[in-house]
This record gives sequence, structure tokens and C-alpha cells, in this order.
Amino acid sequence: MHTELHPQLVGTPEAEEAKAIIQACVHCGFCTATCPTYQHFHDERDGPRGRIYLIKQLLENNAVSASTQQHLDRCLTCRSCETTCPSGVRYGRLVDIGRKMTEDRVPRSPLASLQRHALRQIVPYEKRFGALLKIGQLCRPVLPAALKAKVPAKATASPWPAHSHPRRMLALRGCAQGVAAPNTNAATARVLDKLGITLVEAPNAGCCGAVDYHLSAHAAGLKAMRKNIDAWWPAIEAGAEALVMTASGCGVMVQEYGELLAHDPDYAAKAQRVSELSRDLSEVLLDEDLSLLQADTATRTAFHCPCTLQHGLQLSGKVEKILQQAGVPLTQTKDKHLCCGSAGTYSVLQPKTSKALLTKKLQALTVDAPQQIVTANIGCQLHLATQAQVPVKHWIELLA
Repeated sequence: MHTELHPQLVGTPEAEEAKAIIQACVHCGFCTATCPTYQHFHDERDGPRGRIYLIKQLLENNAVSASTQQHLDRCLTCRSCETTCPSGVRYGRLVDIGRKMTEDRVPRSPLASLQRHALRQIVPYEKRFGALLKIGQLCRPVLPAALKAKVPAKATASPWPAHSHPRRMLALRGCAQGVAAPNTNAATARVLDKLGITLVEAPNAGCCGAVDYHLSAHAAGLKAMRKNIDAWWPAIEAGAEALVMTASGCGVMVQEYGELLAHDPDYAAKAQRVSELSRDLSEVLLDEDLSLLQADTATRTAFHCPCTLQHGLQLSGKVEKILQQAGVPLTQTKDKHLCCGSAGTYSVLQPKTSKALLTKKLQALTVDAPQQIVTANIGCQLHLATQAQVPVKHWIELLA
């Protein structure tokens, strides 16, 4: 798709990168068939092709409207379109650029600005998020049903293994997962211990940077990335084999560190090394002897493959293979490519659309009457649990 940059944008890195991405698009429209928001709104501007045209107009005019901002806001960044696209258009990267350029040009209402600022000041910080979560859990018995469903019950972590092995890997504790689902990394540590691998968390590592970066606060997101690199680097230099990602949303972000920090002379090489070491938990296990793992459950289980796992990391089918080999009875599901509506902060910023997508996803997940649902991303896990009639947990807990 030919794009002529506005004279004021010629030579600017973001605009030049966006132009290059758009040029790969042949506007075939295959992406609209798998776009959840296009299927929901039936509006070309709420599909990938339409949003690409909107960003193209921004690049050519150096001006943008509140209407364009609304349509970009409605995008889940699920990247289902990338899986479908025959031309390899890097839509996820393009929409990040388009949103940032739009944010710089279109002011938001005071309430909308406050909401986004609050998310950025709470969610990425484990202590702040944890304190707010504790308050919600204490008040949970008296909360209205709709609000009560959004507050996860208190969760505890099983003890980490006491053994130490020559093989060592790093885990990202993260922000929300560390307090809302602390057993995820603990279960991962127990499973890897069975395989002769010690899992450790770097105490100074925090949010992967996705919350800030995807809310167009790119500088804050990059700062979080640098902080994590600094926290991980001593262990990497000491020979850590991998950065094990137990939340696929974080996994996508960390694998992009090398690209996003490529122009930072102090961090470019380290960021690239971190991205190379970043591996989803399913990738790690598939390189090991899975005969050592056996699930102690006969519970009929539906697996929800997060968008970040199947579209962002392109690892569709990997977790199912592990669970089946471990003896987990998996139930049938449908429309696996469609998003559950969590999408990071989307469920907060676009609640009506998110709820509609969640209802459809739960219908698709429960067509074969599962007794539990497992997933691979903390955001999806918490979101599904708000409406699911069966327990929702991380899939690694079945093997621990």
C-alpha cells in the first residue's frame, strides 16, 4: 500500500517504520475474517485493514481525529490478523506506532486521561496492585455481584523446591500474576525441578513494560524494560539458560526488547540477548523428557490458548501437546483464534466490548462440558474467571 509521508514526518523513525509496514499490505481483507472487533462492530474502521488506512491518513496528513483514536482504541491488539495475513504485515507494531502518534495529537477527556494514568500507576507495581487487591478481597463478601466477580479470591503459592541443580533458568515474577496467581511460578519451579532445572526469580525485576508501552507511554515502558535487563543480567552472565515466561503476554513483550531498544547504545546488545533467551514455558518443556511429567487429574479440561501465545508467539498447539502427553483429558473447543476480551487493560477501558467477547469465548470453551479451564496468561485467567462457571487456572498447575 503506497504511502507518501507528510513533509514534517519524513525522516522520523516511527513514521518511516510505519510506512515500511504499511507498504507490505495488499489490502486483500483476509484479516477482517479473523478480527474479533470487526466481527463485533461490522465496521471497516474496526478491522485491521480499516485501521491501516486510518494510520496511513495520519502519516500523510500529520493530523488525526478523535474518531480515529476511538477506532484504534477499540483494537484488542490480539494479532489474529498477523496469523491470517498472507503478506506478513506487522500489524501489532504498526498499531503501537499509530496509537502513540495519535495520543500525541488528540487530547483525551480528563476522565479518560485519569483512568489510563491510574492503570499505569497501579497495575505495573506489584505492591500497589497487591494492596488494592487485598482491599477488594476483604470487601468481597459485601460487594455487588458484578463487582465481586472481578475480584479474584485470595490465592497462595505452594513452597518452591528446596533442591538446587546445575541447570538454572530465570522466571519473570511480573506484576499482576505475582499477587493474583502466585502459584503459577511456584508450580513452574516444581515442574522444572522434576526435570533437573532450578528456577529463580530476580528480586528487582518487575512489570515487563507492556502496560505502559501499550498505553502509549513508550518512555515509561522502555524504562521498565531497562530495569528488568539490569535485574536479569548478573544471572545471564552467570549462565542462566533461559528466561522462562509463564505469562504469554509478558513473553511477547520480552521477545520484542531487542527490537524496541535497538537504538539504545547502552542496552541494544543486552536487550537482544534477553530476547534471544526469552522462551515460553511450553517451549522449555517440549525440549525436555516429558515422560517424567504426569498429571494427577481426571478432570475434563478445556484449554484456552491466549492470543499472545497463538498469534504473538506463534505457539499454537504446543500446550495441548504437553497436556495430552501428560494424560490430561482435554475437551473440544471452537473458534480458538478469537480473543477472550482481556487484552491487557482492554477489559477496563472497553468493558462493554470486552464483556461481549468474553461471553462468546466462554461459550466456545464450554461446548464439550469441561470441569475446568486452563490458560497460559494471567490476564486471560483473571478475565475468564469473572464469568466462568468452572475453575480457571494456569495450565502448569496440572503438572505440579
